[in-house]
Amino acid sequence: MTQNDARIVICPACATANRVPAAKLGAGGKCGKCASPLFTGAPLTLTSANFDAHASRSDIPLLIDFWASWCGPCRQMAPAFTAAAPQLEPHMRLGKLDTEAERAIAARYAIQSIPTLAVVSKGREVARQAGAMPTSAIVAWAKSAIGR
Repeated sequence: MTQNDARIVICPACATANRVPAAKLGAGGKCGKCASPLFTGAPLTLTSANFDAHASRSDIPLLIDFWASWCGPCRQMAPAFTAAAPQLEPHMRLGKLDTEAERAIAARYAIQSIPTLAVVSKGREVARQAGAMPTSAIVAWAKSAIGR
């Protein structure tokens, strides 16, 4: 395995970096530290403790749902975002960031309205979309965003 055919995948359970052969991304795999699955088919909860690992250290782009519990459209879009996860993994990691609990991260990304979706790759925001969307639109938008 060479550097060029491996991807760094961050464990959703313990935030440990794992090197995975690119050809085997679809096979899933387990974390070398905690043995948890590297892909779960569900969005992970992003916090200040794990955000930078997933947003900056991973070779897998991160699709972030910036939301809050009091936001009606956020709650309405939540099932659609969850349903998008198995359609986008392993080529994209999905995560939900509660803007009320993680105000500093929301401020770093200048989130002014919610729900807002953002795609981050290697620490750099590459796309942003505000407003609730159905699953099919989330998947199509996310795929076009990583094609940039």
